[in-house]
Amino acid sequence: MFAADTTREACVGVRSDGYAAVVRATWPEPVERVAAYLREAGVDARLEEFEAGAATAEDAARAAGCTLEQIVKSLVFVCDGRPVLALVPGDRRADLEKIARAAGAVEARIARAAEVEEATGFTPGAVSPFPLGGVDRVLIDQTLLSHDVVWVGAGSPRHMAAVGPGDLVRLARAQPMDAVQDSTYHSA
Repeated sequence: MFAADTTREACVGVRSDGYAAVVRATWPEPVERVAAYLREAGVDARLEEFEAGAATAEDAARAAGCTLEQIVKSLVFVCDGRPVLALVPGDRRADLEKIARAAGAVEARIARAAEVEEATGFTPGAVSPFPLGGVDRVLIDQTLLSHDVVWVGAGSPRHMAAVGPGDLVRLARAQPMDAVQDSTYHSA
């Protein structure tokens, strides 16, 4: 059931007598946008809300119960004035030169908060790789394709979706490439 403000109402839960109980939950509009996109695409995905949120890739991996390498960071860059989204593993840093080259640009820089929201429709820290309106192209680091499941942002800092990498490439219309610096890192 969808309300006028497009938040989603969910019925879940079990009473002590074993019968279903109605528990009302709402999703913010950006999360519902991601959920609707996944439903319409018929993708086998799991969208979850994490109480503590996921401010860092490490927080996200802990919350999802997966490895840091399975977390997908959705990073927006401005390449010669055009917004480009790079999907990189949680344990790696994007390589600006590689991103610029793949985008056919001379230079790339990290997008400012307002540019992120304008290009993606999501606030920084809540960027989902789909649906996107104002992004020129989407690049995905090829190492993400080696996992059975990866976790992507789903419209809010508290929501993530588990999807197969093949579905991620298709839904985001992403171009696989080597998009990361050569060494891994761990943020503190």
